[in-house]
Amino acid sequence: MSPETADPFVHEALFYRDKEEFLAGTVPFVFAAVAAGEPVLVAVPEPNIALLRDQLGGHADEVHFLDMTEAGRNPGRIIPGVLMAFSASTPASPMRIIGEPIWSGRSELEYPACVQHEAMINTAFAGWNGTILCPYDTTGLDKDVLEDAERTHPIVVDEGLRRPSPYYTEPSVVAEAFNIPLPPPPRDATVHGFAVGNLAYTRKVVERFATESGLRRALVEDLVLAVNELATNSILHATGHGVLRMWRENRTVVCEVTDEGTPGGWVPSTFHGLGGFGIVMVNLLCDLVRTHMSHTGTTIRVYLGR
Repeated sequence: MSPETADPFVHEALFYRDKEEFLAGTVPFVFAAVAAGEPVLVAVPEPNIALLRDQLGGHADEVHFLDMTEAGRNPGRIIPGVLMAFSASTPASPMRIIGEPIWSGRSELEYPACVQHEAMINTAFAGWNGTILCPYDTTGLDKDVLEDAERTHPIVVDEGLRRPSPYYTEPSVVAEAFNIPLPPPPRDATVHGFAVGNLAYTRKVVERFATESGLRRALVEDLVLAVNELATNSILHATGHGVLRMWRENRTVVCEVTDEGTPGGWVPSTFHGLGGFGIVMVNLLCDLVRTHMSHTGTTIRVYLGR
């Protein structure tokens, strides 16, 4: 690719072994942005926010901070609700973002969505004038996680050295690799068939189940809205009907919508496709959204806790 056609977007992984390496890789990044008058967002777990604030001193007031364990609890929320939201909030360009979407403590259920998120950043921000730096704690994360980071980041910073990743892989290939079947629902899950004629009743079914499960009223409304959007997408974009399953996992209500739609490939529901903004809304509302697509249909499972 020639310099004239090179993509201005930069997506880097920062491997760090301790707080000193974390700070060595992030503080100069932030200071460079501040010195250039570029907007800068730091979305990392709270302990790393505290480290950076201490090192930045008075310059910390020029940085927008978010606790990624809250703002990015649902990996599918990070692109639209964190990264793109920050990009849209300021007209200045270029801008810099530090985003740590994978930390020790991420669950096995969340992890595939995390990798898909990292892969699809490269598609969502292609042509964007800015840099996203993603720290990875090499002492707290498994080797497989670091290998996946090599696949999802064109550039890796390791022990202070910046290098191209020899394992970087086309985003859609990585996303498809993590398009894995979801754990089977429990046998006692509540099952409800839906179609164009009973969406209103479907909403009442969800409302009753969520209320009886102890969700706060605001969360009940969020869940009804999310499931209604998924069911509507199944009706409009698949075969006109589908199946809703609902169950509880500890303090979390889980709703699964399955239809016989067969997309031609893995589509990043975090920012386009499968009904567009409606699926973005589902990701913004829910604690976790997992998707599996196959030749027999599509399953989308949402989690919302008390």
